[in-house]
Amino acid sequence: MREPVAAIDLGTNSTRLLVHDGEQTLERLMTITRLGQDVDRTGRLADEAVERVLACLREYRAVMDRFGVTQVRAAATSAARDASNRDHFFDAVEQVIGARPELLTGLEEGQLSFRGATADLDLADGPFCVFDIGGGSTEFVFGTDEAEAALSLDIGCVRLTEKYVAHDPPRPEELVACLSITEAHLDDVAREMPQTAHARTFVGLAGTVSAAAAVEIGLADYDRDQIHHFRLTREAAEDVYRTLVTERREDRIHNPGLEEARADVIVGGMCILVRIMRYFDIEELVVSESDILDGLVFSLLD
Repeated sequence: MREPVAAIDLGTNSTRLLVHDGEQTLERLMTITRLGQDVDRTGRLADEAVERVLACLREYRAVMDRFGVTQVRAAATSAARDASNRDHFFDAVEQVIGARPELLTGLEEGQLSFRGATADLDLADGPFCVFDIGGGSTEFVFGTDEAEAALSLDIGCVRLTEKYVAHDPPRPEELVACLSITEAHLDDVAREMPQTAHARTFVGLAGTVSAAAAVEIGLADYDRDQIHHFRLTREAAEDVYRTLVTERREDRIHNPGLEEARADVIVGGMCILVRIMRYFDIEELVVSESDILDGLVFSLLD
């Protein structure tokens, strides 16, 4: 058994940690920190958002110290790409965890997500189209044993909710806006990644997809084993969509499987998810709880 390594994903909506020793997962944590709060509107990371992430990272550093982690790879994605003050944020993060975050391009993000998501899938089920619905961006990646094509779209659960959803519950025209904007971006996928039409298996990643699965299952408490590789049908996704986007937030939070901290941005996320399934005529997708975080860890273990 080798010395444990750690990966940290500084996402737009959540901050996550994975500690691995090359044989098994020692710790996997997720905290909704909303780093991307108002970034689309202001072009900078909000001070309170930065402090939420730093407070989370102090806890993560203590976890890493408990396992004796000395090698860490931290990655920042959409929110940091869009922020004018990201270097100041990176300085603060480096002081806390001892490693400077890498600013991933959408392509790099997609490739790492693909590696993590497909590592424990049967290659006979490929080629795969992996899509990762993040807070600020959504990545599409196509391939079988490795990523062959990738595209990053500027749509995510936080970005769409903040830009187009002003009422609780959302008004029909706000949902139409989210769906229409998503469709316009999916036209780019169809044009630039025509291979997508030949995918044998679609794999969905990140919080929105996991939440849709958890709500469909009715999970009162998060259970990775029940969600990982759950097969989410389009019919089920549409049912979850109709439930979540027509309720007020105070009612939405009572759906088993939906974290309260995700309840306000799930509207934008579900609009993206159902539009993807409609657009590509996906009758069923594989939900994966392995993603960019796992890809980052694998890169350290190579």
